[in-house]
Amino acid sequence: MRLSLTSLALAASLVLPAAADGLDLSKMNDAERQAFRSEVRAYLLENPDVIFEAIQILEERRNMAAAEADKDLVASNSEAIFNDGFSFVVGPEDADVTIVEWLDYRCGFCKRAHPVVEELLDRDPNIRLIVKEFPILGPDSVEAGRMALAAMELDPSKYHDLNDALMTFEGALDEAAAYQIAASLGYDIAALKERAGSEAISDKLNKNYQLAQVLGLQGTPAFIIGDQVIRGFLPMEDMVAVIEQVRAASN
Repeated sequence: MRLSLTSLALAASLVLPAAADGLDLSKMNDAERQAFRSEVRAYLLENPDVIFEAIQILEERRNMAAAEADKDLVASNSEAIFNDGFSFVVGPEDADVTIVEWLDYRCGFCKRAHPVVEELLDRDPNIRLIVKEFPILGPDSVEAGRMALAAMELDPSKYHDLNDALMTFEGALDEAAAYQIAASLGYDIAALKERAGSEAISDKLNKNYQLAQVLGLQGTPAFIIGDQVIRGFLPMEDMVAVIEQVRAASN
């Protein structure tokens, strides 16, 4: 593979910093460019491990840049993320860590994340959880999400139990099963269906979709923990590590 001059300059800046210091590629003639290519190639052939080191450095830089971009996104959309006025919230208002979860009740990884989130709430009284309905896995997901938003309007005191029942349901969660679960918790199904079909619920769901698009969330589950955006499932130890990072950064 023939590397471009720009690629070689980048490699040189990472593995031959002294040689690349002050290098101006535009001022090279053809002979100097060829000599430069030969020098970098010879060095990399003699020291192949530095290629992996360079890749690691580049990956770290990309990750740091992405994390900073996510912090900016969270800051600029904080009101919609943390105080939309319609999402389910549990935990103290003065909690030092807030977790925002985007979920789909038919998502297998959301079901795996559910006991992790519940255990965190049980064992750490200083965590606040906000749930964003984000149904993206087909019509049955959308109907379950609409129903959950309607349930929050009709009786928010039952929502946590409803969320738990939907997440722990075994089998194919279709619209009928979702409403049966709601009925078992005491919701009036006729009223719930009427509310779920309303324009107000459509508006709330669209706000969640739009916010997810702004934040670059394309799958479920997704989390915001403090000012960090987590795209995908994390096991308990990794969730705890992120929470500890957030707390350390705020102190």
